[in-house]
Amino acid sequence: MPPVTPLPKAELHLHIEGTLEPELAFELAARNGVRLPYASQEELRQAYSFADLQSFLDLYYALMAVLRTEDDFAELADAYLARAKEQGVRHAEIFFDPQAHTSRGVSVGTVVGGLTRALDAAEEKYGITTRLIMCFLRDQSAESALATFEAARPYLDRIAAVGLDSAEVGHPPSKFAEVYALAREAGLKCVAHAGEEGPPAYVWEALDVLKVDRIDHGVRCMEDERLVARLVADQVPLTVCPLSNVRLRVIEDLADHPLPAMLDAGLLVTVNSDDPAYFGGYVHDNFTAVRDALDLDGETLRTLARNSFRAAFLDEATREKYLKEVDAHEGEDAGASAS
Repeated sequence: MPPVTPLPKAELHLHIEGTLEPELAFELAARNGVRLPYASQEELRQAYSFADLQSFLDLYYALMAVLRTEDDFAELADAYLARAKEQGVRHAEIFFDPQAHTSRGVSVGTVVGGLTRALDAAEEKYGITTRLIMCFLRDQSAESALATFEAARPYLDRIAAVGLDSAEVGHPPSKFAEVYALAREAGLKCVAHAGEEGPPAYVWEALDVLKVDRIDHGVRCMEDERLVARLVADQVPLTVCPLSNVRLRVIEDLADHPLPAMLDAGLLVTVNSDDPAYFGGYVHDNFTAVRDALDLDGETLRTLARNSFRAAFLDEATREKYLKEVDAHEGEDAGASAS
Protein backbone atom coordinates (compact mmCIF):
# COMPACT_ATOMS: atom_id res chain seq x y z
CA MET A 1 0.00 0.00 0.00
CA PRO A 2 1.40 3.47 -0.88
CA PRO A 3 2.29 5.79 2.00
CA VAL A 4 -0.48 8.01 3.33
CA THR A 5 -0.36 11.68 2.36
CA PRO A 6 -0.49 13.65 5.62
CA LEU A 7 -3.48 15.86 6.27
CA PRO A 8 -2.94 19.57 5.54
CA LYS A 9 -2.39 21.24 8.89
CA ALA A 10 -1.03 24.28 10.69
CA GLU A 11 1.68 23.93 13.31
CA LEU A 12 1.17 26.47 16.09
CA HIS A 13 3.49 25.26 18.85
CA LEU A 14 7.00 24.82 17.49
CA HIS A 15 10.22 26.12 19.03
CA ILE A 16 12.67 26.63 16.20
CA GLU A 17 15.60 25.96 18.55
CA GLY A 18 13.93 22.62 19.33
CA THR A 19 14.29 21.51 15.70
CA LEU A 20 18.10 21.36 15.98
CA GLU A 21 18.86 17.79 14.92
CA PRO A 22 22.18 16.23 15.99
CA GLU A 23 23.47 16.22 12.40
CA LEU A 24 23.01 19.98 12.04
CA ALA A 25 24.28 20.60 15.59
CA PHE A 26 27.59 18.92 14.77
CA GLU A 27 27.81 20.68 11.41
CA LEU A 28 27.29 24.11 12.99
CA ALA A 29 29.65 23.28 15.86
CA ALA A 30 32.42 22.51 13.37
CA ARG A 31 31.66 25.67 11.37
CA ASN A 32 31.71 27.91 14.45
CA GLY A 33 34.51 26.27 16.43
CA VAL A 34 32.21 25.07 19.23
CA ARG A 35 33.20 21.92 21.07
CA LEU A 36 30.23 19.72 21.95
CA PRO A 37 30.56 17.39 24.97
CA TYR A 38 29.48 14.39 22.88
CA ALA A 39 31.67 12.06 20.86
CA SER A 40 29.11 11.47 18.13
CA GLN A 41 25.66 12.30 16.82
CA GLU A 42 24.42 9.02 18.25
CA GLU A 43 25.77 9.81 21.71
CA LEU A 44 24.01 13.17 21.58
CA ARG A 45 20.76 11.56 20.48
CA GLN A 46 21.00 9.13 23.40
CA ALA A 47 21.12 12.15 25.72
CA TYR A 48 17.58 13.02 24.64
CA SER A 49 16.10 11.13 27.58
CA PHE A 50 14.51 13.47 30.09
CA ALA A 51 13.17 13.10 33.61
CA ASP A 52 11.20 16.35 33.44
CA LEU A 53 11.01 19.75 31.80
CA GLN A 54 14.12 21.11 33.53
CA SER A 55 16.35 18.21 32.46
CA PHE A 56 15.30 18.88 28.87
CA LEU A 57 15.90 22.62 29.20
CA ASP A 58 19.43 22.08 30.50
CA LEU A 59 20.44 20.26 27.30
CA TYR A 60 18.29 22.49 25.07
CA TYR A 61 20.03 25.69 26.14
CA ALA A 62 23.50 24.14 26.13
CA LEU A 63 23.13 22.96 22.54
CA MET A 64 22.13 26.43 21.35
CA ALA A 65 25.80 27.42 21.65
CA VAL A 66 26.28 26.26 18.05
CA LEU A 67 23.90 28.96 16.74
CA ARG A 68 25.98 32.09 16.10
CA THR A 69 25.28 33.77 12.75
CA GLU A 70 22.37 34.77 10.52
CA ASP A 71 23.30 31.89 8.24
CA ASP A 72 23.00 29.45 11.17
CA PHE A 73 19.48 30.60 12.00
CA ALA A 74 18.45 30.61 8.35
CA GLU A 75 19.75 27.07 7.92
CA LEU A 76 17.98 25.91 11.10
CA ALA A 77 14.63 27.35 9.94
CA ASP A 78 15.01 26.04 6.39
CA ALA A 79 15.71 22.52 7.68
CA TYR A 80 12.52 22.65 9.76
CA LEU A 81 10.44 23.93 6.85
CA ALA A 82 11.69 21.15 4.56
CA ARG A 83 10.60 18.56 7.14
CA ALA A 84 7.34 20.41 7.79
CA LYS A 85 6.39 20.19 4.12
CA GLU A 86 6.76 16.41 4.26
CA GLN A 87 4.59 16.39 7.40
CA GLY A 88 1.67 18.14 5.67
CA VAL A 89 2.25 21.57 7.22
CA ARG A 90 0.70 24.38 5.19
CA HIS A 91 1.10 27.14 7.80
CA ALA A 92 3.64 27.39 10.65
CA GLU A 93 3.75 29.80 13.57
CA ILE A 94 7.27 29.54 14.90
CA PHE A 95 8.54 30.41 18.38
CA PHE A 96 12.02 31.75 19.02
CA ASP A 97 13.78 32.61 22.30
CA PRO A 98 15.83 35.81 21.90
CA GLN A 99 17.10 35.83 25.52
CA ALA A 100 18.73 32.43 24.98
CA HIS A 101 20.81 34.04 22.25
CA THR A 102 21.41 37.59 23.51
CA SER A 103 22.80 36.06 26.71
CA ARG A 104 25.51 34.53 24.48
CA GLY A 105 26.24 37.77 22.65
CA VAL A 106 24.03 37.04 19.63
CA SER A 107 21.83 40.05 18.83
CA VAL A 108 18.07 40.00 18.29
CA GLY A 109 18.72 41.36 14.80
CA THR A 110 20.95 38.42 13.94
CA VAL A 111 18.32 35.93 15.07
CA VAL A 112 15.37 37.64 13.38
CA GLY A 113 17.40 38.33 10.24
CA GLY A 114 18.35 34.69 9.82
CA LEU A 115 14.94 33.25 10.64
CA THR A 116 13.03 35.64 8.41
CA ARG A 117 15.36 34.98 5.50
CA ALA A 118 14.16 31.36 5.54
CA LEU A 119 10.55 32.24 6.38
CA ASP A 120 10.32 34.79 3.56
CA ALA A 121 11.20 32.07 1.05
CA ALA A 122 8.97 29.39 2.62
CA GLU A 123 5.78 29.96 0.65
CA GLU A 124 7.47 29.80 -2.74
CA LYS A 125 9.96 27.07 -1.77
CA TYR A 126 7.75 24.81 0.37
CA GLY A 127 4.16 26.05 -0.01
CA ILE A 128 4.10 27.07 3.68
CA THR A 129 2.91 30.40 5.04
CA THR A 130 4.55 31.47 8.28
CA ARG A 131 4.38 33.73 11.32
CA LEU A 132 7.11 34.44 13.88
CA ILE A 133 6.39 34.49 17.63
CA MET A 134 8.92 35.99 20.06
CA CYS A 135 8.92 34.22 23.43
CA PHE A 136 10.09 35.48 26.81
CA LEU A 137 11.88 33.06 29.14
CA ARG A 138 9.70 32.92 32.23
CA ASP A 139 12.55 31.84 34.51
CA GLN A 140 14.28 35.14 33.66
CA SER A 141 13.17 38.40 35.27
CA ALA A 142 10.29 40.59 34.17
CA GLU A 143 12.90 43.32 33.63
CA SER A 144 14.79 41.08 31.22
CA ALA A 145 11.59 40.48 29.26
CA LEU A 146 10.96 44.23 29.06
CA ALA A 147 14.52 44.86 27.87
CA THR A 148 14.14 42.11 25.26
CA PHE A 149 10.92 43.64 23.98
CA GLU A 150 12.58 47.04 23.60
CA ALA A 151 15.55 45.46 21.80
CA ALA A 152 13.09 43.81 19.41
CA ARG A 153 11.12 46.98 18.63
CA PRO A 154 12.98 47.61 15.33
CA TYR A 155 11.87 44.15 14.16
CA LEU A 156 8.23 44.11 15.29
CA ASP A 157 7.06 44.34 11.69
CA ARG A 158 8.45 40.79 11.31
CA ILE A 159 6.93 39.45 14.54
CA ALA A 160 3.25 38.46 14.77
CA ALA A 161 2.95 37.66 18.47
CA VAL A 162 4.69 37.28 21.80
CA GLY A 163 4.78 34.12 23.89
CA LEU A 164 6.00 32.81 27.23
CA ASP A 165 8.00 29.60 27.65
CA SER A 166 10.72 27.77 29.63
CA ALA A 167 10.43 26.50 33.22
CA GLU A 168 6.80 26.99 34.24
CA VAL A 169 6.55 26.08 37.93
CA GLY A 170 7.16 29.06 40.18
CA HIS A 171 6.91 31.56 37.34
CA PRO A 172 3.23 32.52 36.96
CA PRO A 173 2.04 34.42 33.90
CA SER A 174 1.18 37.49 35.99
CA LYS A 175 4.92 38.11 36.40
CA PHE A 176 4.90 39.33 32.78
CA ALA A 177 1.79 41.53 32.82
CA GLU A 178 3.71 44.70 31.90
CA VAL A 179 5.51 43.37 28.85
CA TYR A 180 2.32 41.75 27.54
CA ALA A 181 0.52 45.08 27.87
CA LEU A 182 3.26 46.66 25.74
CA ALA A 183 2.92 43.90 23.17
CA ARG A 184 -0.83 44.40 22.91
CA GLU A 185 -0.31 48.17 22.56
CA ALA A 186 2.07 47.42 19.68
CA GLY A 187 -0.65 45.40 17.94
CA LEU A 188 0.85 41.96 18.53
CA LYS A 189 -1.12 38.81 19.27
CA CYS A 190 -0.41 37.10 22.59
CA VAL A 191 0.06 33.45 23.55
CA ALA A 192 1.57 31.77 26.63
CA HIS A 193 2.60 28.35 27.85
CA ALA A 194 0.34 27.50 30.78
CA GLY A 195 -1.05 24.38 32.39
CA GLU A 196 1.70 21.99 31.29
CA GLU A 197 3.64 21.42 34.50
CA GLY A 198 2.06 24.47 36.12
CA PRO A 199 -1.42 24.40 37.69
CA PRO A 200 -4.76 25.41 36.15
CA ALA A 201 -4.41 28.72 38.02
CA TYR A 202 -1.68 29.66 35.54
CA VAL A 203 -4.15 29.23 32.67
CA TRP A 204 -6.59 31.58 34.43
CA GLU A 205 -3.78 34.14 34.82
CA ALA A 206 -2.77 33.85 31.17
CA LEU A 207 -6.37 34.54 30.16
CA ASP A 208 -7.25 37.27 32.65
CA VAL A 209 -3.93 39.04 33.24
CA LEU A 210 -2.02 38.53 30.00
CA LYS A 211 -5.22 38.43 27.89
CA VAL A 212 -3.81 35.78 25.59
CA ASP A 213 -5.37 34.69 22.31
CA ARG A 214 -4.16 31.08 22.72
CA ILE A 215 -2.94 28.78 25.47
CA ASP A 216 0.13 26.66 24.70
CA HIS A 217 -0.16 23.16 26.19
CA GLY A 218 -3.03 23.64 28.67
CA VAL A 219 -3.56 19.94 29.37
CA ARG A 220 -4.01 20.54 33.10
CA CYS A 221 -7.12 22.62 32.42
CA MET A 222 -9.00 19.33 32.71
CA GLU A 223 -8.49 19.49 36.49
CA ASP A 224 -10.76 22.57 36.71
CA GLU A 225 -14.35 22.26 35.42
CA ARG A 226 -14.92 26.02 35.56
CA LEU A 227 -11.80 26.61 33.51
CA VAL A 228 -12.87 24.07 30.89
CA ALA A 229 -16.25 25.79 30.66
CA ARG A 230 -14.52 29.15 30.16
CA LEU A 231 -12.20 27.82 27.46
CA VAL A 232 -15.10 26.14 25.66
CA ALA A 233 -17.36 29.19 25.86
CA ASP A 234 -14.66 31.50 24.50
CA GLN A 235 -13.22 28.87 22.13
CA VAL A 236 -9.71 29.67 23.30
CA PRO A 237 -7.34 27.43 21.30
CA LEU A 238 -5.04 24.99 23.11
CA THR A 239 -1.83 23.98 21.33
CA VAL A 240 -1.31 20.49 22.73
CA CYS A 241 1.94 18.56 22.14
CA PRO A 242 1.34 14.86 22.87
CA LEU A 243 4.81 13.36 22.29
CA SER A 244 6.33 16.21 24.30
CA ASN A 245 3.91 15.52 27.16
CA VAL A 246 5.11 11.92 27.33
CA ARG A 247 8.82 12.66 26.86
CA LEU A 248 8.74 15.27 29.67
CA ARG A 249 6.69 13.00 31.97
CA VAL A 250 3.70 15.33 32.08
CA ILE A 251 1.78 12.18 31.06
CA GLU A 252 3.35 8.78 31.59
CA ASP A 253 1.70 6.90 28.72
CA LEU A 254 0.32 8.28 25.47
CA ALA A 255 -2.64 5.91 25.82
CA ASP A 256 -3.66 7.93 28.90
CA HIS A 257 -3.46 11.32 27.18
CA PRO A 258 -6.51 13.55 27.85
CA LEU A 259 -6.79 14.59 24.17
CA PRO A 260 -10.04 12.62 23.51
CA ALA A 261 -11.64 13.97 26.70
CA MET A 262 -10.59 17.48 25.71
CA LEU A 263 -12.22 17.11 22.31
CA ASP A 264 -15.35 15.57 23.85
CA ALA A 265 -15.60 18.57 26.20
CA GLY A 266 -15.74 20.90 23.21
CA LEU A 267 -12.27 22.42 23.63
CA LEU A 268 -10.58 23.87 20.54
CA VAL A 269 -7.57 21.55 20.64
CA THR A 270 -4.71 21.41 18.14
CA VAL A 271 -1.84 18.90 17.88
CA ASN A 272 1.75 20.12 17.50
CA SER A 273 5.33 18.92 17.94
CA ASP A 274 6.88 21.45 20.40
CA ASP A 275 10.62 20.53 20.18
CA PRO A 276 10.55 17.70 17.65
CA ALA A 277 14.29 17.00 17.45
CA TYR A 278 14.24 16.20 21.17
CA PHE A 279 10.80 14.62 21.61
CA GLY A 280 10.70 11.93 18.97
CA GLY A 281 8.63 13.34 16.16
CA TYR A 282 7.40 16.20 14.01
CA VAL A 283 3.74 17.18 13.75
CA HIS A 284 2.46 14.39 11.48
CA ASP A 285 4.36 11.95 13.70
CA ASN A 286 2.30 13.33 16.59
CA PHE A 287 -0.91 12.86 14.59
CA THR A 288 0.07 9.28 13.82
CA ALA A 289 1.04 8.56 17.43
CA VAL A 290 -2.23 9.80 18.91
CA ARG A 291 -4.19 8.06 16.17
CA ASP A 292 -2.64 4.74 17.11
CA ALA A 293 -2.44 5.14 20.90
CA LEU A 294 -5.90 6.66 21.34
CA ASP A 295 -7.69 4.88 18.46
CA LEU A 296 -8.74 8.13 16.78
CA ASP A 297 -10.74 7.84 13.59
CA GLY A 298 -10.22 9.80 10.41
CA GLU A 299 -12.90 12.37 11.19
CA THR A 300 -11.31 13.16 14.54
CA LEU A 301 -7.98 13.70 12.81
CA ARG A 302 -9.70 16.02 10.34
CA THR A 303 -11.21 17.92 13.26
CA LEU A 304 -7.72 18.40 14.71
CA ALA A 305 -6.46 19.62 11.33
CA ARG A 306 -9.40 22.01 10.95
CA ASN A 307 -8.85 23.27 14.49
CA SER A 308 -5.24 24.11 13.65
CA PHE A 309 -6.33 26.51 10.91
CA ARG A 310 -9.17 27.93 13.00
CA ALA A 311 -6.67 28.71 15.77
CA ALA A 312 -4.02 30.19 13.47
CA PHE A 313 -3.26 33.89 13.06
CA LEU A 314 -4.50 33.98 9.47
CA ASP A 315 -6.68 36.29 7.42
CA GLU A 316 -10.09 34.77 6.74
CA ALA A 317 -9.54 34.17 3.03
CA THR A 318 -6.37 32.15 3.67
CA ARG A 319 -8.02 30.30 6.55
CA GLU A 320 -10.93 29.26 4.32
CA LYS A 321 -8.55 28.14 1.58
CA TYR A 322 -6.74 25.84 4.01
CA LEU A 323 -9.97 24.50 5.54
CA LYS A 324 -11.14 23.55 2.05
CA GLU A 325 -7.88 21.65 1.55
CA VAL A 326 -8.61 19.63 4.70
CA ASP A 327 -12.14 18.85 3.51
CA ALA A 328 -10.85 17.77 0.09
CA HIS A 329 -8.06 15.60 1.47
CA GLU A 330 -8.20 11.85 0.93
CA GLY A 331 -6.13 9.10 2.49
CA GLU A 332 -5.88 9.68 6.24
CA ASP A 333 -8.65 7.15 6.95
CA ALA A 334 -6.76 4.58 4.91
CA GLY A 335 -3.71 5.27 7.03
CA ALA A 336 -5.63 4.58 10.22
CA SER A 337 -6.88 1.22 8.99
CA ALA A 338 -3.48 0.25 7.59
CA SER A 339 -1.60 0.73 10.82
